[in-house]
Amino acid sequence: MKVIVVLTAAALSLSALAAHRAPTLAERLGYKATDRILILNGDDVGNSHAANVATIDCMERGLMTSGTIMVPCPWFPEIARYAKAHPEKDFGLHLTHTSEWQTMRWGPVAPRAEVPGLFDPEGYFWRTEADVYKNSNVKEAEIEARAQIKKALAAGIDVTHIDSHMGAMQFNPEYHTAYSKLGKEFNIPVRMGPPGVYAAVGAPHIRAEAAAMGVIYPDTLHFNDPQKPGETRKAYWIRVLKALKPGVTEILIHAAKDSEEIRAMTNAWEERVNDYNLFTSDSAIRKLVEDEKIIRIGFRPLRDLQRKGM
Repeated sequence: MKVIVVLTAAALSLSALAAHRAPTLAERLGYKATDRILILNGDDVGNSHAANVATIDCMERGLMTSGTIMVPCPWFPEIARYAKAHPEKDFGLHLTHTSEWQTMRWGPVAPRAEVPGLFDPEGYFWRTEADVYKNSNVKEAEIEARAQIKKALAAGIDVTHIDSHMGAMQFNPEYHTAYSKLGKEFNIPVRMGPPGVYAAVGAPHIRAEAAAMGVIYPDTLHFNDPQKPGETRKAYWIRVLKALKPGVTEILIHAAKDSEEIRAMTNAWEERVNDYNLFTSDSAIRKLVEDEKIIRIGFRPLRDLQRKGM
């Protein structure tokens, strides 16, 4: 009898704790806390025709649920027209402050007199985030980011979220604060790095800082996990997808259609082409997502939640 009483009391205590536990992001979105929810985001949209074609195809036929557009890039007008004509598609912005490649470069959207430290002697963005931090400042980065967001909105893009190309606004705590403030200002979610990344740069407070502003972000970000020796790209993604944990995870890919253009732009063209093919037309990857009961969503539900002020 005593055992029954103790077990009953324990069960009631657990129920009370569950009742007072803050709901997870998954639960706030209407799912179960145990559900594995995936945002498959395509980065670098607008930097080339190859990226635009691959992104559109992967959204229409494949598994990609959102994409982030690089506003300063030469193929921005093409993807902006598509996004405006297809408002149901989920497009955010890949806020751009660097221009890293040799044969394709781009520069600021904001008036150059307002961001003199953001471009190099050739007139393009600096090639690395370290160069940005050395030659510019947070104020200029924020001016440029805001100009990119406003240009996208003016082009008719229903911006669902923001992230940062090469992490330029995320690897420095001061820049990250400005980045989160932009999420608050435009009332849109942001990409958020793992806690360990922020701890490594001496800023373990960053995630809590954004949350305190009312900015929503996925629970987990998967990026830059290296392939194992001898592992194919397909085997790599199968391993990653099987290891997804409960909650909302963002996975980023760089999809591009094979062409002379993309081969001339980057030495990483083969990886980009493989990711496009795998997440667009590979039946085994699609079946795995179904068999694993992975729920795919875009950033728009997170934006809707944020704008409800929950």
